[in-house]
Amino acid sequence: MPEDATDHGVVTVIGVADDRLELLGPDALEALRAARVVVGGRRHLALFANWNETDRSEVETLEIRADTAELVGRLRARLSGGAGPVCVLASGDPGFFGIVRALLRTLDRHQLRVLPAASSVAVAFARLGIPWDDATVVSAHGRPLAEAVRAARTSAKVAVLTSPEHPPERLGSALLDAGCTVDLAAVCSRLGSADEEVRELGLAELASGRFDPLSVVVLVGPGGLPLTGWRAAGTEEKGNERVLAWGRSDATYLHREGMITKAETRSVILGKLCLPTSGVLFDVGAGSGSVAIESALVAPGLTVFAIESDPESAERIGINAAAAGVGIHVITGAAPEVLDELPPPDRAFVGGGGIEVLSAVLRRLTPGGRVVASFASLDRALEGARHLGRLLQIHADRGERLPDGTWRLVANNPVFVAWGPEEDAEG
Repeated sequence: MPEDATDHGVVTVIGVADDRLELLGPDALEALRAARVVVGGRRHLALFANWNETDRSEVETLEIRADTAELVGRLRARLSGGAGPVCVLASGDPGFFGIVRALLRTLDRHQLRVLPAASSVAVAFARLGIPWDDATVVSAHGRPLAEAVRAARTSAKVAVLTSPEHPPERLGSALLDAGCTVDLAAVCSRLGSADEEVRELGLAELASGRFDPLSVVVLVGPGGLPLTGWRAAGTEEKGNERVLAWGRSDATYLHREGMITKAETRSVILGKLCLPTSGVLFDVGAGSGSVAIESALVAPGLTVFAIESDPESAERIGINAAAAGVGIHVITGAAPEVLDELPPPDRAFVGGGGIEVLSAVLRRLTPGGRVVASFASLDRALEGARHLGRLLQIHADRGERLPDGTWRLVANNPVFVAWGPEEDAEG
């Protein structure tokens, strides 16, 4: 855990209570005074602008908007350029359905120093005078509202973090459609600010009202029992189910022209990796990060490292991972030098760096592990096969529609894939 607030590589995430920076603890105040980059929502940046304990002309500010992936990419670029120290201002506990989750998609947790305040959920229950150690907490930020309804209908006490996409009134309508009954519904908005509002009401009032979309909705079931009822037919949200898929379209990923493992080749690589349910995976020379990202989608229990020497490509990997909803570690640096700083891999894909990098990965591979490597050159592929033991050529022609409506096949350059080295592995 980093402790030095003046360390340019450290991101200090500060939870703010009651919209008053003067209430921050000594560690938070020290970090904020030392910061050269301050990140926050519009409200928190306004608080910082009116704070009289630092020279703000020396400080760059970045506003948190809906696209947190873009923000984290910009923040990563500042860190790579040595522009820190960095402070991120957030409400309450930043690790509780907060900005910490977005930051960890591209930053190592050892770069983060989190100084929390009370979470908005804790404050909401405190305002209502209700204990919440037995409450279910769900978020409607970037998630289907149906998930919140599923959690609510089987719980006696629920807190739902609402969002612009799913405001409190929409939650109320969904609960009514599901046949739920409550003793108490409360909308807690702008907690800790001068215009804080806590309204206790019934489900019908919740469904018909208009509220601040960024609120905490507290629901208490009848007589301390779970909220009753089941979703009405036809209310299931469509298109949000997570599916098991790999070899996704190349257009899914931001990438430098030509610097992506094509979808058809990626499908074969994922198959040859024989991904375990847990362990460590390297994607070396990751480019767009497509292999690393799809490995994390297929096997969520893996710890995935995407190693890329080009800083711009590394930034794109973080954005692609955030868009796919997976957490991977993006390592900006050249292999094989950076590999020694990482834990030994159980699986590895080598998409760049040549035989020297392949040899370095094999030296670090855990017993019984597997490496897959791709090559554009037959000569290098044969050398890779001598190291790994198996080799195939992939050649896929993609269909393309002509102006007259007929089809033709467009050839892609062949790719050679080598894999191994375990003697008894199938396929």
